[in-house]
Amino acid sequence: MSYTVKLILISCMTLMLTACVSKKEYAKLQTELSNANKNLDEYGDQINDYMNKLSACQRNVEKLKGQVKSANSSLEVREEQIEDLKDQISDVRTQRDKQLTQVDDLTILSQDATENIEKTLSQLERKDDYIQFLQKAKTKADSMNLALAVNLKSVLEEGISDTDVQVEVDKTVVFVNLSDKMLFHSGSAIITDKANGVLGKIAKIIQSRPTLEVMVEGYTDNVQINRACMEDNWDLSVKRATSVVRKLQKEHGVDPNRLIAAGRGEYNTLALNDTEAGRSMNRRTRIIILPKLDEFYELLDPNNVPE
Repeated sequence: MSYTVKLILISCMTLMLTACVSKKEYAKLQTELSNANKNLDEYGDQINDYMNKLSACQRNVEKLKGQVKSANSSLEVREEQIEDLKDQISDVRTQRDKQLTQVDDLTILSQDATENIEKTLSQLERKDDYIQFLQKAKTKADSMNLALAVNLKSVLEEGISDTDVQVEVDKTVVFVNLSDKMLFHSGSAIITDKANGVLGKIAKIIQSRPTLEVMVEGYTDNVQINRACMEDNWDLSVKRATSVVRKLQKEHGVDPNRLIAAGRGEYNTLALNDTEAGRSMNRRTRIIILPKLDEFYELLDPNNVPE
């Protein structure tokens, strides 16, 4: 029932009562009516207030529903993130296990490396003695090579032109260059009588140094040979080297175990082959006197350094 209808009913009842009651009762009823109207106004205000509060509550409910929906969405996102994190944690654990395996392998390797390092450091502790040992050995070898070269020059200088025989020291070896015209007949590997005498003098020096080896190298110019017994300049250079080696062994008594024969053909030239003078320089035989390789390697071995 609305507020207006209630007011009309109350007014009608008041009129009816007025006609039937005394003034005193009327006044009393009038007061009660006034109080009722006043209470009715207050209740109306309260109802309006409650309606406003109800509207506010409904708005809050809608707002809370929105928040709940948002929270549910956020929860779903969080759950997805949690699943992703779980996957990442699983991957990290897998990587960790792999790394632990690698660390174990590295530990084994590091143990081996440590042993090698300790061994190396132990060897390096002797490096100063080793270096001094090599320096003394080099000084000794240089002195021996110089003495050997002096001896060769002194025995070869008599009656032989400087252009036909050259003695030089090159690093750790001594070599003797013999010209083609002095050693061989033209275009052949046959040694001349004069050259055989020179080889005899060289052989005496070689025999006085039993710890040395002898390499004989044959060289030619670039003019191609055309003979039935020789295919090319490689063939000629090798045959000339072997001819010298045979003479040293068979006629002059040099131990063949110390002899090496090698042919270099028309390569490793001293001069251009454009002129006769250049070709003459390139036609040569070289006798190299060098330390035995096994003795040389033993010299480099740090274990051979004296205590």
